[in-house]
Amino acid sequence: MPRRISWWVGGILMALLLLFTFSTLGAGRPFGASTYVPYFAGILFDLDPQKYPYLQEVHNAGAWEGVMLLGALVGGFFTSVFITKSFRFSIMPTGWKKYKNNSVTSRLVWSFISGFLLIIGARMAGGCTSGHFLSGMGQTAISSMIFGGVVLITLVVTGKLFYSKEALDD
Repeated sequence: MPRRISWWVGGILMALLLLFTFSTLGAGRPFGASTYVPYFAGILFDLDPQKYPYLQEVHNAGAWEGVMLLGALVGGFFTSVFITKSFRFSIMPTGWKKYKNNSVTSRLVWSFISGFLLIIGARMAGGCTSGHFLSGMGQTAISSMIFGGVVLITLVVTGKLFYSKEALDD
């Protein structure tokens, strides 16, 4: 049985992370991840910031967010292997097999569609999902509260439509 970390420990750790991120010792700005994508694209494709002004806006933010994303990947791996001992590699989660089907293609297509819709909604709301949920709600930003509410409602509606009552009763 994998070890679980209490919700309140996670809450305290998240609050400390946000305090550090907003501090002058940290990034001095909200926590988020989507700014790294255009920043990295600018580096990868050698884009001219004069031609693409948005790259000038994300220059400072994007630099540290890449390190943060790599740290999240390594930290998540380390935690799942050594602390909770729950690491497993799987393209097909057991819940998907139980409630939907055994098709890897179906799983990947639905994952892409839902992720695509989520990121479009987040960008329409003026930020990425992690920025809205972690930083925005911590600051009680109206756009983040609206985004969080829409995500919650969409989650419930999608769950009702996507999973049959018979499958959930099993």
